[in-house]
Amino acid sequence: QVQLAESGGGLVQAGGSLRLSCAASGRTFSGYTMAWFRQAPGKEREFVAAIRWSGGGTDYPDSVKGRFTISRDVAKKTVYLQMNSLKPEDTAVYYCAAARNTYYSGSSYPDNYNYWGQGTQVTVSS
Repeated sequence: QVQLAESGGGLVQAGGSLRLSCAASGRTFSGYTMAWFRQAPGKEREFVAAIRWSGGGTDYPDSVKGRFTISRDVAKKTVYLQMNSLKPEDTAVYYCAAARNTYYSGSSYPDNYNYWGQGTQVTVSS
C-alpha cells in the first residue's frame, strides 16, 4: 500500500516562496507518475505539476509554468514542489498524488491517480 504525506505548507506574502514535500512509502516507484494538485474552496481540483519517476520528465499548466518546479529524490522517495513568485490565487490545499502508470498527456487528470495524500494548506496574502 502506497502512503503519501505532504508537508511544507503555510502562510506567505505575495511574491514569496514555499517548498512542499511529499514523502512516499510502501514500495519502489519505478514507472510511476507523481503529481501535485490543488483545490481552492468552491473550485474543482486543479493540476499543478507532474513528474515521471523514471527519467524525471515534467509537466506544468500555463498558470504555474516558470514559477513552480517539481522534482524528486529517488533515494528519499520524496517529491518536492518549489513555488516561487506566489500569488493570492495560488491559495489552496495542495495534494500529492501517485499513479501506477507512466503518463505523458494524461498526467493532468486526477482520475489517473491511484493514491492521494491528506493535503497541506498554502495561503498567500496580498
